Amino acid sequence: MSQTVIVAGTDGSSPRAHRDATWLVAVSAALWGLDGLLRKPLASDLAAGTIVLWEHIIPIVVLAPFLPAAIRAFARLGLRDKAAVVVIGIGSSAVATALFTRAFTIAGSSGDFITPLVLQKLQPVLAIALAVLLLGERLRPRFALYAVPALVGAWLLSFADPLHLSVSELEPALLALGAAALWAVGTVLGRLVSPSVTPRDLTTLRLGFGTVGAFGVVGVTGAPVLPAWGDAVGLVLLALIPGLLALTLYYRALRSTPASRATLGELAFPATAAVIGVLVLGTSLAWSQWLGLAIVAVTVTAMGVREARARHRGPATVDR
Repeated sequence: MSQTVIVAGTDGSSPRAHRDATWLVAVSAALWGLDGLLRKPLASDLAAGTIVLWEHIIPIVVLAPFLPAAIRAFARLGLRDKAAVVVIGIGSSAVATALFTRAFTIAGSSGDFITPLVLQKLQPVLAIALAVLLLGERLRPRFALYAVPALVGAWLLSFADPLHLSVSELEPALLALGAAALWAVGTVLGRLVSPSVTPRDLTTLRLGFGTVGAFGVVGVTGAPVLPAWGDAVGLVLLALIPGLLALTLYYRALRSTPASRATLGELAFPATAAVIGVLVLGTSLAWSQWLGLAIVAVTVTAMGVREARARHRGPATVDR
């Protein structure tokens, strides 16, 4: 259900034809939605810093054969792109994941695995704003037909009572919002450097710098470096499925998908996570959260239908 789109280069170069991969962004985001299923038992046993550290160590070991090539690719980048890659690794990977894990742990202690998804309410807003400021993307008015309902749905999905937030929701919400801001930065900076770095190298560099950042998180928080052997299988699954696999698919899709459109595809994350939370983790949804889930699903589906129709009409133009 992809279409050919015309994407102008960020450096002002002539447009290039690409196949839009918003659907692949949604697939990777759905894999992220499995995160809670694997993170819940780990969060009850391990400190957030320990989990985040091994979420980076395990995949970087898998990618070790590609590390020399990724380092050479990093050395060839300009100063701006090098800084972007470092921020993606340390900030958007290590620190953001630590913030989210802590928010998940706090909210989960009361049986609430939905509240941390508040990050999906603000992340698209921040990503769109940054895409306009940093990448020069100009959004068409009809984009609001998808963006506004999707954001409203994500907000309803995030809170049991969307108009009245309790004090107990404040700390995990603030932590989740911090993660949202850093992940939004990662979305835009990943799109910025994707023309210069292959998806494999960018994934390797993100996890490499993320490992450095994760050691920093462990040092600051005092979390143990080594987990218990009983948590080894869970850490491997968490690192490789919603971690390495999802990230690889995500960066492959991001090479041909504008950041503003990619961030809508990422709303598959809260939808999938909500379903997992209800069916597997025992979280109850209020009627407004079910409404939010329906809005997100309908919005993403409607966007996909429009993409399919646009494909039959011919190449579309994405203003950049």
